[in-house]
Parts: sequence; C-alpha cells; structure tokens
Amino acid sequence: MNKGDLIAAVAKETGMSKAGAEKAVNCVLENIKKNAKKGVQLIGFGSFGISKRKARSGRNPQTGAKIKIKASTAVKFRAGAEFKKLVNK
Repeated sequence: MNKGDLIAAVAKETGMSKAGAEKAVNCVLENIKKNAKKGVQLIGFGSFGISKRKARSGRNPQTGAKIKIKASTAVKFRAGAEFKKLVNK
C-alpha cells in the first residue's frame, strides 16, 4: 500500500472526499514528523521516537580497514501489542 492507496481507503471507509481524506492523512503524517522528538504514542498501533546512536568504530567490509562511524540520530518505531497480534496471525 502506498500513500495514494491509503488516502483512497480512508476516503472509502469514512465517506469523505479524496481531497478531504488526503488533507487528513497529510495532517496526521506531518504531526507525527513534527513531534517525533517528543515521542508519539498511538495506543494499539505503536510509538514513534528518536534514537541517538553513539560514535563507534567499525570495519570496511571490502578492505578490512578500521573506520570511525559518526554519532547520529535515527527515527524508531515500536509496534504496539494489538498491531503485533494482527501481523502475527
């Protein structure tokens, strides 16, 4: 499913127009992006947050040479219990 499919599904299930459903989907996604640093928890679905990774050393797999990997931040998603149950059926 892509974003267009999601918009069509929301429009069909809610009886909204596709334009209205697109606004709603875009609003939800933008708010998740804006608030990911604070943490977004959707009970039954999952939670979005930011994870900080420390700087570390690694190896280049082709040459075997040691390299330094910079510290970074990454977006993380943890599926909720209900979502896990649905997926594992």
